[in-house]
Amino acid sequence: MKFVAQRVLCAKLTVNGQPVSEIGRGLVVFFGIRTGDVFKQAAKCAEKIANLRVFEDEAGKMNRSVLDVGGEVLLVSQFTLYGDVRKGNRPSFTEAERPAEAEPLFLAAAEELRRLGVPVKTGIFGADMKIAQTNDGPVTIIYEI
Repeated sequence: MKFVAQRVLCAKLTVNGQPVSEIGRGLVVFFGIRTGDVFKQAAKCAEKIANLRVFEDEAGKMNRSVLDVGGEVLLVSQFTLYGDVRKGNRPSFTEAERPAEAEPLFLAAAEELRRLGVPVKTGIFGADMKIAQTNDGPVTIIYEI
């Protein structure tokens, strides 16, 4: 599993021009699932996302989590995180999990974030989503387990 978390002031996700999800201050998290990933990894990723200290404290240090600042998470499924371009310029997605196996893991990560107290919004799994976001910093963190 791999995720890319970006600190944002706000983000809006649409499908076919229709609004689906919107958050204020928080994290947009692009979440990729590799063939063979398991639920335990989804839970660990959720815990990492909830506790990432990427928001500034009173001293200006990145010392606070999305939980600490009362932020939200927009969790977006992103199989292209496992696009391999080592051979040629067209990505191969052979490492990405098939949708039928990936969706339950994605949903488990979202549910674990909620259980941890993080307000979570998602896109529509497998849809052609458009995301408008205002990055804050910018701060971008990549994590793979």
